[in-house]
Amino acid sequence: MTSPDETVLKIEQADGLLQLTLNRPDSANALNPDLTEALIQALTQTSGIRLCVIRGTGRHFCAGFDLSDLQNLSDGDLLWRLLRIETLLQTIYHSPFAVVALGQGQIVGAGADLFAACWRRVAASDARFKMPGWNFELALGTRRLTQLIGQDAARDLLIDTRVLSADESLACGLSSDLASPQEWPELIDELHQRTSTLSLRALGQMLDLTSRDTRNDDIAAIVKTAGRPGLKARIIAYRDRVAATRISTQTRND
Repeated sequence: MTSPDETVLKIEQADGLLQLTLNRPDSANALNPDLTEALIQALTQTSGIRLCVIRGTGRHFCAGFDLSDLQNLSDGDLLWRLLRIETLLQTIYHSPFAVVALGQGQIVGAGADLFAACWRRVAASDARFKMPGWNFELALGTRRLTQLIGQDAARDLLIDTRVLSADESLACGLSSDLASPQEWPELIDELHQRTSTLSLRALGQMLDLTSRDTRNDDIAAIVKTAGRPGLKARIIAYRDRVAATRISTQTRND
C-alpha cells in the first residue's frame, strides 16, 4: 500500500473525520495526475471514516483539469487522465462515508464535477462555477449533474457555459449550503455529529441506497466523447476562443 502524495494533498484524520486539502495553490488546485491519484488513494485506503471534508488551499477550490502540459500530451494521454478523474468522481459519489466539499473562488470544469459529486456542497460567497466541458465534447459528470439539479437546469448550464454565482448555485441545487470560511469549522462539527448517529454499516448502506449507480455508463460516455480523435485540438480551439473573447472584451472596455 502506497501513501498519498502529501505535497499535493494535505491529509488529516482523527475520530472518524478525514480532511483532505488540495494543495496546489499556484495552479488554483487544478487536478494533475499526482493530485488525482493522491485523492483516490486517500479516499480508498482508510477505515472507520464517517465524514470526509474536501477543500482547497488558497483563493480557489479547484480550477478543473490541469492543462498546463497540454502541448506535450496525446489524445490517448488526455483520455487516460480523464478516465482517472472520472474514477475519482465515482469514488467520491459512491463513498461509504459522507463527503463534504467546501468551495471558494474558482470551481471550474472537473473541479465543479468534484464539488457536485459530494453529499453536501458548501459554497463561500465568492465561489464562481463554470462547466465548459461540452465545448470540447466531454461528458465528464453530466449524469451526476442532471441527477443533482434536474434535466432542464443541467442543459441550460451546460449549453450556455455561463458562470454561476454562489447564490445562483444554491438556487439551482448545485450548492447545498452557503457559508463563509469562518463558519466552516462549526458546520464541520455539526455534520460530524450528525454522521455519528448511525453505525458505520448503516451509514454506508444508507448512502449506497440513496445514490443512483451509473458508473459503467459514465465510463462509457467518457470513452465515447473523449475517445473521439481530435480531443487535444478541440481543447486548444476552445482555449483560443476564450482568449480571443477576453481580449475583445478588454479592448471594448479600454
